[in-house]
Amino acid sequence: MKLNCVVVDDSSIQRMIIAKLVNNHQHLHLIGDFSNAIEAKNCMSIHTVDLIFLDIEMPVISGFDFLDGLKTKPQIIFITSKPDYAVKAFDYEATDFLQKPISKERFTKAVKKASELHT
Repeated sequence: MKLNCVVVDDSSIQRMIIAKLVNNHQHLHLIGDFSNAIEAKNCMSIHTVDLIFLDIEMPVISGFDFLDGLKTKPQIIFITSKPDYAVKAFDYEATDFLQKPISKERFTKAVKKASELHT
């Protein structure tokens, strides 16, 4: 069974990299990739999303504020260049935390964890 996922990152290059990793992974189905949390939230009101690859530092609404506004939270894999967010990420019960630049091996490990948690 594939996990429906979205990518939310204000960096178009990072979104492209993550979207490519998602599209090349047999257990993932990319619903969409978004440059901001508002677009992602609109998509999530229409589609079932099992997993979000979420940047933390974004203009207007941060990744954390985005999660605070969700009634039901899918699994979250945070993506950031700043390791000091890791502790706060786990306060949000994140499935995993990927530090940029993302390696394929680390990405695969995070997805495996998400797949195992998905019931």
